[in-house]
Amino acid sequence: MRHLVFPMILLAAATILYSPAASHGQADEELAPFMRAKLQHMQKATEGLALEDFELISKSAQEMALISQASNWQVMQTAEYRRQSTEFRRSAEALKIAAEKKNLDGAVLAYVDVTMKCVQCHKYVRSVRAAALDLPLLGPAKQLR
Repeated sequence: MRHLVFPMILLAAATILYSPAASHGQADEELAPFMRAKLQHMQKATEGLALEDFELISKSAQEMALISQASNWQVMQTAEYRRQSTEFRRSAEALKIAAEKKNLDGAVLAYVDVTMKCVQCHKYVRSVRAAALDLPLLGPAKQLR
């Protein structure tokens, strides 16, 4: 399993770094510092995993969970968005716990789960925003003629 750690870390980091932005606008400008901070903590967690620096992993995971509780993080007021945020925090907590136990394999798996939660939430936000933009185009019956 240890020979798979670094490739998994690189894959997860690449997924986060090259995900397209959800959309543009004032809300995104306010959210950008939080997402940038989350990304920096993910990068620190990646570094911690590569170096087996469990303190760095734990601290990064804790910071990610804290950031996700900030009011500016709440870009949508939907049950699904709240569920996604809760799942992200649970995954970050699992990463922190694995790091505290000095369980590298468990930390790697938790890190991949945190990454998946990020990607799933970004995908959800993009789909909701895209659907909201499409609604006016299909709304009035006269546009269907």
